[in-house]
Amino acid sequence: MIQPMALPPVPLVSLLQKCWRLCLLAFLLGGPAYGAAQSVVFINPGRSSEVYWHTASEAMESAARSLRMSLEVRYAERNPLQAIAIAREIAARPSGSRPRFVILSNDHSVAPEILRTLEAARIDSLMAFSGVPDSQRDALGRPREKFRHWLGSLEPQAQEAGYMTAKALIEAARESRIVGGKDGKLHMLAIAGDRSTPSSLARNEGMRKAVAEAGDVLLEQEVYGEWRRDRAAEQMRVLMLRYPEARLVWSGNDDMAFGAMDAWRARGGSPGRDGFFSAINTSAAALAAMRSGELAALAGGHYLAGAWAMVMLYDYAHGRDFSSEGLELQRPMFVLVDPLLIDRFEQRLGAPHKLLDFRKYSKVLNSRLKVYGFETDRLLR
Repeated sequence: MIQPMALPPVPLVSLLQKCWRLCLLAFLLGGPAYGAAQSVVFINPGRSSEVYWHTASEAMESAARSLRMSLEVRYAERNPLQAIAIAREIAARPSGSRPRFVILSNDHSVAPEILRTLEAARIDSLMAFSGVPDSQRDALGRPREKFRHWLGSLEPQAQEAGYMTAKALIEAARESRIVGGKDGKLHMLAIAGDRSTPSSLARNEGMRKAVAEAGDVLLEQEVYGEWRRDRAAEQMRVLMLRYPEARLVWSGNDDMAFGAMDAWRARGGSPGRDGFFSAINTSAAALAAMRSGELAALAGGHYLAGAWAMVMLYDYAHGRDFSSEGLELQRPMFVLVDPLLIDRFEQRLGAPHKLLDFRKYSKVLNSRLKVYGFETDRLLR
């Protein structure tokens, strides 16, 4: 009778090591269970029909899929009271149905009421896109102080967007050698977003800085188009009559730029030839207008702020606190999209749900990563 071969005993330590290696491999590969319980609600301040805010949500959904997190997007439809109502509804959910995190934007200064609501429900929150202006600092303090569940904020450097688009707009007008006003200066109009959103105000500051540096530009008037194409067109019709020498129009977003261009065409003008326009937001329509020459200056890339916020929350939930880089982060997410960069921008960032793997930006999933690489220009190299 053949005796079975005796196998050497496997040491317990060796078994534990193998088990640990398998767990680590599953962790790095993003196994189905890893991170699945990390749920996020994004209170989107925009309209569900707005290209920019819809694109921002798409990028966040892409990040959620990459990181195996769950994401619920709620649109406030540009109504600050609706944004607050959404926060209250989230806080009123049964404890087992509440999200782990809420991402919000401080558009129209809704942060104080939303943070109070989420704090009472003990729901962690992160601001993205727009953070806290100086006017709200006394009321809100710093993250994790007065509101312990307010973890921090991530903002694009919005002043940079206003500055670079205004500067490029002025340079384009100079190169065209259009006839200035009787005073020999280039006359500019500005159609800003709103009077209270921090990112809107910062864009305006950047624009004014470029005008101040130019020396040969006169900013005739600054109005607020509330981000709307129809309102900007209405305002532009009045401004053209009031300031007939104006040939430069700076806008805080693409929709308002298109509205101003609509009014210019209705009067018989030709954008890019006898009038020069700038925009912020890299929608497909804005990129097409830049390619055709109707837009003289365009900046964008900041729509990824919400997706980067998802990466930060993923790491925070798994033990890597972004506080090592600061609690209120600002990153240079805006890039100036000139005609030479349009193709590359569309190829690399035109479809974020297909081309960006957000896992490689996580510190948890990439142990050698020490600083978050959220700068848009890095993605275009």
